[in-house]
Amino acid sequence: MDRISKLPIGIIETILCLLPIQEAARTSILSKEWRYRWTKIPKLVFIQDRPHPWTDEAELAALEQYRDRPSERRKLFYAIYQVLLIHEGPIHEFTLDMEVDGSCVEIDHFLHHLSKKNTLKILKLDLDAGAFEGHRLPICLFSLHQLTSLYLHGCVLYEKHSFNEFGCLTTLYVGNVCTPVKTLLRLLSSCPLLKSLTLVSL
Repeated sequence: MDRISKLPIGIIETILCLLPIQEAARTSILSKEWRYRWTKIPKLVFIQDRPHPWTDEAELAALEQYRDRPSERRKLFYAIYQVLLIHEGPIHEFTLDMEVDGSCVEIDHFLHHLSKKNTLKILKLDLDAGAFEGHRLPICLFSLHQLTSLYLHGCVLYEKHSFNEFGCLTTLYVGNVCTPVKTLLRLLSSCPLLKSLTLVSL
């Protein structure tokens, strides 16, 4: 007996949200009933594969020699495009954790898509730029009015126009973000319900 399929939809969505997005997508082969269930999950997490911190120097050198980072990024971007293209329903949480080498127009496209849906509540951008300046976040970020939690790390935040109010934002994390003090102050002043603030400078 297929007891999992008979669970309430909310519980099935919770189970799928706990799986890596690749594993959630693989549930589509279970049956016709499961074919599109993963396309309705409200939480999307994309994390680029990286060496473990305990990898020894010799192994790390070998990995760096054979690892094609541009190719890895292309595969990751393609996967995100595909998921966003066929996703149905609201997206409440979006996480992107990856290495960048300067600006990535693809990230702007993802944020623009999310801003058009206007259902996002939690946004986490962890962009490891290394020696590069980092990705400059697009203006559409400031139209995500439903956000309750915003996590920004390793990017560039600069907006010369006035902010639209983040009226629902209660949690803000800004770590290793290149931004003028004036921009940061304007951002903070646009969050009337802010309860938790973390500022980290490396």
